[in-house]
Amino acid sequence: MDKIRILGGTPLKGVITIGGAKNAALTLMPACLLTDGTLSLSNLPHLVDITTMANLLAQHGVEMSLDGNSPEGGHTGRVLELTARDITNTTAPYDLVRRMRASVLVLGPLLARCGQARVSLPGGCAIGTRPVDLHLKALEQMGAKIELAEGYIDAKVPGGRLKGAHVIFPMVTVGGTENVLMAATLAEGETIISNAAQEPEITDLAQCLVAMGAKIEGIGTPTLRVTGVDRLHGARYSVVPDRIETGTYAVAAAITRGQVELVGTRRDLMTSVEKVLVEAGVEISDTERGMLVKADSAELVGVDIMTEPFPGFPTDMQAQLMALMATASGASMMTETIFENRFMHVPELNRMGARINVHGSSAIVRGVKQLSGAPVMATDLRASVSLVLAGLAAKGETIVNRVYHLDRGYERVEEKLAACGARIERIKDNDPAE
Repeated sequence: MDKIRILGGTPLKGVITIGGAKNAALTLMPACLLTDGTLSLSNLPHLVDITTMANLLAQHGVEMSLDGNSPEGGHTGRVLELTARDITNTTAPYDLVRRMRASVLVLGPLLARCGQARVSLPGGCAIGTRPVDLHLKALEQMGAKIELAEGYIDAKVPGGRLKGAHVIFPMVTVGGTENVLMAATLAEGETIISNAAQEPEITDLAQCLVAMGAKIEGIGTPTLRVTGVDRLHGARYSVVPDRIETGTYAVAAAITRGQVELVGTRRDLMTSVEKVLVEAGVEISDTERGMLVKADSAELVGVDIMTEPFPGFPTDMQAQLMALMATASGASMMTETIFENRFMHVPELNRMGARINVHGSSAIVRGVKQLSGAPVMATDLRASVSLVLAGLAAKGETIVNRVYHLDRGYERVEEKLAACGARIERIKDNDPAE
């Protein structure tokens, strides 16, 4: 199993190109099931999770082709064409769904297009329960009959077509909003989604669905109105830049007290993260190609954060900010309100000399002058990159084990960091006990 080896202490300086958003791409890909036309997605990141979703869609009968020769070049020139001309299978099997929670997003489109679906209960990072009951209750409101049996969601639509409904989510759910939004595009009548998630990935999905012929009002607000249509058509769509990758590399520049230009991204996607970084002492400004993150002359100070649904501070940036705060002057408090088990990186950061104490859903971080390299173990996607960030700032050698988590959400992370001066490499481990 691969490991990441880092010799820390080098300020980053250079340019990092930001790819398309993983979470947006994983939502856009299942939208192809809603039409027999071709959905062409550009700016697609090359990640393990994207491959997993592609494999899942293929077994539903989706035909795919990847063109990497678009004039834009690089990741922006990577175009994936998905055509669900004939859906040959409405079962999403355990072996594929267990690898990634986003796999449950085939449920809404399959019900809308085929009137039936059998989807394994999802897996993903072990950061909390994240139940899908809100998805299921909403689809039941739209006329689906759902049973849970043998680890599967068995869903059918009597009469074959979902009906519009007023869905009021008792709590914000990104996946639930996405599933219902896709299902509603082909439902009979109007569907109102109240307390809808407002993440940029939701906006991206809605705009893509509109390009496919859907009728959606209220995009970007907590109330979405969808008027169902008889059919959708194919479209060409570019995936929004990844706000979490943007924030992660902004923290990389800050934690090494370096200066990095982030190209191909937008500051408006990470307003809450930028606010925290600026409060800590990081300088952020616009460039012609993206944004400049500068901390080479700053004395960073601790700041408090609380994770919240968008537009609040994203839970997917909590671990990265914790690593940064471990190197800042003073104390800070990190409060996690989204997932109940998302402090698994704390013991590993403490192994590197951080001073972090967890009290329930909050963690107190007292900054230290210098982190120390150590062998550490990644427990989930964002935790793994927080350990890489800490390793960049630490004195000595850090070995991050179990980096398969990292490959689920970050493309060529060691290459991007090395290009900015980081002493980082991927090493193969042949230990069968790993």
